[in-house]
Amino acid sequence: MDVRRLELLRELAERGSITEVARATHRTPSAVSQQLRVLEKEAGLPLTEKSGRGIVLTDAGRALARSATDVAIALERADALWDEFRHDPTGEVSLATFPTGGQMLLPGVLHRLARQTGLTLHASDRDPVSEGFPDLTNDFDIVVAHAPTRPPSLWYGRGLSIVHLMTEPLDVALPPGHPLADQASVSPADLIGEQWIGVPWGYPFERTLYDISAAAGAPVDIVQRFADTRVTESLVASGLGIAILPRYTAAGAYLTSSTLSQRIALRPLSGMRAERHIYALMRPDRAERLAVRTVADALRAEADAIAAANPTTA
Repeated sequence: MDVRRLELLRELAERGSITEVARATHRTPSAVSQQLRVLEKEAGLPLTEKSGRGIVLTDAGRALARSATDVAIALERADALWDEFRHDPTGEVSLATFPTGGQMLLPGVLHRLARQTGLTLHASDRDPVSEGFPDLTNDFDIVVAHAPTRPPSLWYGRGLSIVHLMTEPLDVALPPGHPLADQASVSPADLIGEQWIGVPWGYPFERTLYDISAAAGAPVDIVQRFADTRVTESLVASGLGIAILPRYTAAGAYLTSSTLSQRIALRPLSGMRAERHIYALMRPDRAERLAVRTVADALRAEADAIAAANPTTA
């Protein structure tokens, strides 16, 4: 069987439609369909079947798609071994990161990689709900993702390579002069009756708000929802509510401590766990590439440096 046709079958398993496979592989849908029909003849079994207005993989098709993944991993592993012999992690690596992860990690990572000649990192920001991060691995070599748990079981179901980078505490952000700002920490009971600047439905911080509500035995009053933490900080600083914010990003990535103290106060939550876990997600074949592994190592090193510079006291 032709390896390139096997890869098309694998893409169909990952993306779910001929149209999406054509878009990702820069082919026309008819060209993709033709190559899959040739692969079907080579395999000697039906690999797809009609489902409504589209097609789905048969049991044989799904099995062969899994084999295509194994083939892709083996090929990338062979290339990586050759690169290691040559001490040559060269090439282009694409990376997608959620915005605050990019603020926190990318400057240091790019400085680290600047010493590596021949390796180019193309980074982009994306901000899906937790369930959407694995889908980004179809189009990016590395996806920097975050989730409230360690790690979501849904991610493992995709057969991805998952690297835990760091655990970041989540704090309560309070406006200047708020009565709770004088406390070293705040409890869920302290927060009853407060108005909250929340996050869109499905975003990881939402779980922390549910946990606060459950611990306090009272509902959380969410008056606004924003994905961009900079907007949230601005509203908190204006006295329009309180919020959950990531400690390292809010306190260190783009605000000095003196500026931050004038705008908002960050206080740890007591009596409950409030944190987010940050990961690097990769397709298993791409994770074999020496250039990709070099970027992943830089991400780990930068995450370790940030955690070491910001010891958790709460």
